[in-house]
Amino acid sequence: MPMLIMMVAIFAIMWFFMIRPQQKRQKEIQKFRNGLSVGDKVVTAGGIHGVVRRIDEAENVLLIEVADGVRIRVDRNSLYANAEATQQK
Repeated sequence: MPMLIMMVAIFAIMWFFMIRPQQKRQKEIQKFRNGLSVGDKVVTAGGIHGVVRRIDEAENVLLIEVADGVRIRVDRNSLYANAEATQQK
C-alpha cells in the first residue's frame, strides 16, 4: 500500500511541475496564433522575423513580409512568437 501511495504522489508532482505548465504554454501560443491580424510582427519557428501582410483562413497560411518586397507564405502553426515579446527578453 505505501508503494502505491508513493507512485501516485510522484505522478502528481510530475504532472504539477512538468505537464501542466507545458499545456498552459501551448494554450497561450494557440491563442496568439488565432489572434493574429495584418500588421503584426511575428517570428517563425525557423527564426525568420517578419510582418503579417495577409491571412488565408481557408488554407491556414499567412503571407509574411520579411524585407521590402520579399514575401513568404508560412503555415500558421509554424509561428513561434510575437516579435516584440522576443526582443524584450
